[in-house]
Amino acid sequence: MSVGKDGTGEFGTPYDEAGQDTSAFTRREQKVRSEFWDKLKRVAGRLPFVDDLVASYYCAMDTGTPLKIRATLLGALAYFILPIDLVPDFIAGLGYGDDAAVLATAIALVSSHIKPSHRAAAAKALGKEPPEEDTGLPE
Repeated sequence: MSVGKDGTGEFGTPYDEAGQDTSAFTRREQKVRSEFWDKLKRVAGRLPFVDDLVASYYCAMDTGTPLKIRATLLGALAYFILPIDLVPDFIAGLGYGDDAAVLATAIALVSSHIKPSHRAAAAKALGKEPPEEDTGLPE
């Protein structure tokens, strides 16, 4: 397969440096960008994991985050915003349990890539105080 200088191949399909088709990644990123905040506004008060959810969003949108990490987080975030999932979100007490499990798994896999700057951006977006930097020193 031949990849042009603009990162696209035949028919304009986007590819990464390794020649992998990234069109599915690009579609998922666009869906998350366009629908994440609307869904979050509707349900934020009912989510105990909202801070991690928003920090994951900022990590996934950070172009400095490795592509595999971004793809993992975008998959979890897309699962959160999709109206069809394993346990429908409108079921009281259970609806977001599957979303939380998917997100918790993704965060556990990529937690070292969620930077303090992502958490600070999440706190700001949620109108909260930014988390204190962990210096590793006892107070």
